Amino acid sequence: MIRTLLVSGDGRVVQGGEELIAHWRDAAESRIWIDLQGEAPERERIMLEAFGCHPLAIDDAQRERHPPKIEEFEEHTLILYRGISSFDAELNYVPQQVSFLLGERFLISLHPGLALSIDRLREQEGGTLLQRSPEHVALRVMYASAGYYLDSLLEFENQLSDLEDALIDDGSDALMRRVITLRSRLVKMRRVFNYHLGITQELTAFDYAHLPRDNEETLHAINDVHERFERLHSLTQMYYDICGDLIDGYLSLSSHQLNRTMRVLTVITAIFVPLTFIAGIYGMNFAHMPELTYRYGYVLVLLAMLAIGLGLVWVFRRIKWL
Repeated sequence: MIRTLLVSGDGRVVQGGEELIAHWRDAAESRIWIDLQGEAPERERIMLEAFGCHPLAIDDAQRERHPPKIEEFEEHTLILYRGISSFDAELNYVPQQVSFLLGERFLISLHPGLALSIDRLREQEGGTLLQRSPEHVALRVMYASAGYYLDSLLEFENQLSDLEDALIDDGSDALMRRVITLRSRLVKMRRVFNYHLGITQELTAFDYAHLPRDNEETLHAINDVHERFERLHSLTQMYYDICGDLIDGYLSLSSHQLNRTMRVLTVITAIFVPLTFIAGIYGMNFAHMPELTYRYGYVLVLLAMLAIGLGLVWVFRRIKWL
């Protein structure tokens, strides 16, 4: 699907399809945003070559999986961005690569499926941003997409708080598996946000011809995107650390409970070992054992065993093992 948004020299905004490209070529002061969603690679390549895009930029833009990056060419700047198709509070998200080819008068966005930020931006403020410059559109798409990430992460914070209470109240292996799963998803998200943070750091540190820092509005938009991705990266790191603390806490509680159980079993064993020893001695079938003929021997041995058992119980309670 090819969708175009054209801003003429007099500021008029027109939405349409591929037919608007000819109008853009005829009007030197016009700007155009071309959104290619799910187009065949051959069709994409033909269109990008018509706009003078570099072959290496086209190859990178059409790769299914490529780390986010920014690269400047003579006629345009390439931005590879990891967008989202869906995202929820359980950190279940479907990412997709969004490629921006940014020129002086044009912006071409490529993505294989639905991109929430692009669709919303086209309907709400795409024309207004394109009137400023094509780079404002690209930066606003990145800013809006980061907003979807941020909303879901803030919802996840409530889920994480409930999960923490559940582990403290009644921890189980099922809850632990859930925490480990969330932690692994946070690792993947942190890696994505780290790439994006690197892109925005480059934009704030270096001058790109099609993203000029000397333009106050452009620099402000770059800083907004950078701050949002910096917050996303710090949030994912914080949640990752919290999940790690929950895992360590659960293992510590399990180990403590196991130690208490083993201590009780050890105390029971310590109490019955001397009693078993005495019973073993008098259970031997020798004919000439001195105590066997004593009239009160049985009673005395039972009393001695009882005294030893109670004495050991008193000792263990005294040292707070019971």
